[in-house]
Amino acid sequence: MSSKIRLGIDVGGTNTDGVLLDSQLNVLAKVKVSTSQDISSGINLAIDQLLKQANLTGDQVSYAMLGTTQCTNAIVERKGLDRVGMIRLALPSGSSVPPLCGWSDSWQKLLGEHFYQAHGGYEYDGRLIAELDKDEILELCHAMRGKVDSIAICGVFSPVNSEQEITVAQWVKEALPDVKVSLSHQVGSLGILERENATILNAALQGTALKFVQGFCHALESHRITAQPYFGQNDGTLMNQEDAIKYPILTVACGPTNSIRGASHLTQLKDAIVIDVGGTTSDIGALTHGYPRESSSAVELGEVRTNFRMPDILALAIGGGTKVSFADGMVSIGPESVGHQLTSQALSFGGEQLTLTDIALSKRVMTWKGQAEQRQISLDPVLVETCYKDMIQQLEEGIDKMKTSAQDIPVILVGGGSAILPDHFQGASEVTRPEHFEVANAIGVALGEVSGQLDKVIAIPTPQRKAIISELETEAKMLAINAGASPDTVEMIEKIEVPLSYLQGGMCHIKYKAAGSLK
Repeated sequence: MSSKIRLGIDVGGTNTDGVLLDSQLNVLAKVKVSTSQDISSGINLAIDQLLKQANLTGDQVSYAMLGTTQCTNAIVERKGLDRVGMIRLALPSGSSVPPLCGWSDSWQKLLGEHFYQAHGGYEYDGRLIAELDKDEILELCHAMRGKVDSIAICGVFSPVNSEQEITVAQWVKEALPDVKVSLSHQVGSLGILERENATILNAALQGTALKFVQGFCHALESHRITAQPYFGQNDGTLMNQEDAIKYPILTVACGPTNSIRGASHLTQLKDAIVIDVGGTTSDIGALTHGYPRESSSAVELGEVRTNFRMPDILALAIGGGTKVSFADGMVSIGPESVGHQLTSQALSFGGEQLTLTDIALSKRVMTWKGQAEQRQISLDPVLVETCYKDMIQQLEEGIDKMKTSAQDIPVILVGGGSAILPDHFQGASEVTRPEHFEVANAIGVALGEVSGQLDKVIAIPTPQRKAIISELETEAKMLAINAGASPDTVEMIEKIEVPLSYLQGGMCHIKYKAAGSLK
């Protein structure tokens, strides 16, 4: 057996899924365990069971990857976040719009009062708005000393010129060496408020990221796995542990992203619609050239509007544990769910709550093969049929929304909850539920390539266009190589150029992404 064994772990809110893949990327072992409060214990258990199944030892594992929803859950539940401060480099131009504009009162109360504006920033064409004032920055640092864990720094049009953000970061680190720093030009894109919001969230998540990074590393050490750990990003690629701690916002939504990547590998399809069904939701995403399609619009996270890269995902309240109610001949599906308590609360397992799993069992769409004992229940066939048709209609509408043309397209079903779904949808040219569908998320992160993304505003005059494009591609590829990709495998996987017609000199907003296999 080849020693090039890949370990993939996906830590969800309820379950921790794990797989071992051989050098040909075939599944050697797979497991589902409950996610532990300390993260590390659940990962430890999953790794232990995987190694026993495959009859391997830790030193035979060459690659180790982790995907997690810990940062997503921290934002949604607003728990475990760092104390955050912020310095916006915008005076005198930005004083009319205060920091945290548009954030709810509960968010503002949670984050605290250390959100400041200072002189600085650039015009859209790179011209200086105001010079930095070091004394002003140091005074703000003094006000935050001992009261914040992380500081977000956001300058007006910093994607055009990042010099001021970098300078202020150096001053902050000198004044507050124990405080972590997030720079907006490294996190978000154009649009100061959305970029600022993403940077604040990134700063708030750095403590959470440290916990799951350390938890994974400790679990690897306890099994004598010496492979360098990598972590799933929400674009379907990997980053090293230093970047995971520095940019935790980029792990948000990596769960459905990993499932999309896993679905592509298991079916060998590069373009399709993927439906990832869990206990609470169905996440519908688009697979394009083997990677998840990126959202082109601003994304709301925990009611906060942001503009960093995110997969284009449509979430529907349809899962194996989704609650169903009948009243006056009418059917109501969700949005509440029994989640991981399905086998104790659902009617078919002795509970009192009617769920979509009960509907699927009654309709004989699925049979139960789990450890819990199923009991026979009697439901009105008409209501069962009505409920199931309603669920299918919602999913077909979701598929239609995610398609970019009227043509039928392949649909791939993954996730443990997808067992409740049929083998046909209107608008689908084929419906595939591949082998190992229930651990597609762990397979997706285990397959991950290392990427580098270039996101900047730059002048591309027509006479020099070819040379400049070549330089940008080289820069993106070097970012991937520096992150851990093997140089001879790095390829461009995305090139987006948006001409900024309101600027002179052929200015463009470019987003170039390169990816390659792990060294």
